[in-house]
Amino acid sequence: MITEDQLEQLCLDWFKSIGYEYANGYDIAPDGDVSERSDYRQIVLHDRLLSRLAVINPHIPAPVLETVSLQIAKPETPILIKSNKAFHRLLLEGVKVEFKDEGKSKTDYVQLVDFTNVTNNQFLVVNQYTITGSKGNRRPDVIVFINGLPLAVIELKNPADESADIWSAYQQLQTYKDEVSDLFTFNEALVVSDGLNARVGSLTANKERFLPWRTIENEDDKPLFEYRLETLVKGFLNRRCF
Repeated sequence: MITEDQLEQLCLDWFKSIGYEYANGYDIAPDGDVSERSDYRQIVLHDRLLSRLAVINPHIPAPVLETVSLQIAKPETPILIKSNKAFHRLLLEGVKVEFKDEGKSKTDYVQLVDFTNVTNNQFLVVNQYTITGSKGNRRPDVIVFINGLPLAVIELKNPADESADIWSAYQQLQTYKDEVSDLFTFNEALVVSDGLNARVGSLTANKERFLPWRTIENEDDKPLFEYRLETLVKGFLNRRCF
């Protein structure tokens, strides 16, 4: 039976095999070798977001995109469910902006993700991503970023530990929601797994609403991987589906 650390490495390898970039949280930390964060409270990878916004919205002036990237990084309200709902709307509809173009006022929408051309987006998986919250530092196992936005969180438990099943991973996520709530402003999916079992749910889902993911491409290809987490990563979290 594998350890939790080995499961985490396997998980990262599955992401890399389907075209995700990988970064270690220690390396991109505020004091890391290739820092991408100004402090441990910063959740969004700002430079990655800004560079993708420019690719997806080439018709929008750079200063407007800069303003949007900073605006997005701050929750609209301290109430997590409300701020998550507000972000979800912006993710689907875009961020409304007004700016001058050749002296004329224009209104437009900045798209955060390109839903039409998947290759315009950047997919990144990160482990060891330390976040300072209300009760000190917390470090979720694996975070999935699209265009610098942390859209999914994966919590793993040791497959060999009979007292630590997927529901202890579920409880860990509930703790994180309280203690590092800003991370979950952007959340579109929560995943809990001990490798053999894996389930996915939404931010507000109770245990009964966390469900397995059984296919990769379609209903006809239900794969028999040893680890259900592999099916979930390669199926639900593949770049086109997610």
